[in-house]
Amino acid sequence: MAIIYEIHPQTPQIRKIDEIVAALRNGAVMLYPTDTVYAIGCDLKSKVGVDRVRQIKRMSNDKPLTFLCQSLSNIAEYAVVSDPAYRLMKHLIPGTYTFILPATKLVPKLVQDPKRKTTGIRVPKHVLCQSLLENLGNPIISASAHVSDEDDYERVEIIEKARLFDRLDKLVDIIIDDGSEPGMEGSTMLDMTIDPPEVIREGLGWAEVAAWL
Repeated sequence: MAIIYEIHPQTPQIRKIDEIVAALRNGAVMLYPTDTVYAIGCDLKSKVGVDRVRQIKRMSNDKPLTFLCQSLSNIAEYAVVSDPAYRLMKHLIPGTYTFILPATKLVPKLVQDPKRKTTGIRVPKHVLCQSLLENLGNPIISASAHVSDEDDYERVEIIEKARLFDRLDKLVDIIIDDGSEPGMEGSTMLDMTIDPPEVIREGLGWAEVAAWL
């Protein structure tokens, strides 16, 4: 059974964050809230953790995984960001946006799109996520926790938190509860490998993207 951590949404308890981060460094997989939906995640650099996320999500290795970064400058370590992409991302970050970008060598191949060598990256506007990222020092995998989804590019189903926790209790090591309910809509997804960017999915924050483009 997973260890459940009740975390304050605005002032996360440092002791609990430290315990979670230590577990992530040792390959733990967690269920955690984000600024879009609840996600299944692990340390980006943990191959064991990434493999388990794929197993839980029933994802083949040719399906890329999205991960969270702390800031735009942090993104530049893991992806090649063109000048036009930088200008748009600077306007939108942090927020409910996933950017598809060419991956650098720091991104594990198990996370990338194997054909395009791209990766999906988000910078969340979410206190808990930012606290985990800051203390871990690495990006965190972020896969929709709705395990029935065949493809993260689809909108997620509505599900009660208690049911979600119960479904994943024996599959993950850690469950983080900040009091929020699971969201019902994913992020807006943009392919930043081309100019102008291509909209892959209209999700949360779409109005801001539409206005900027």
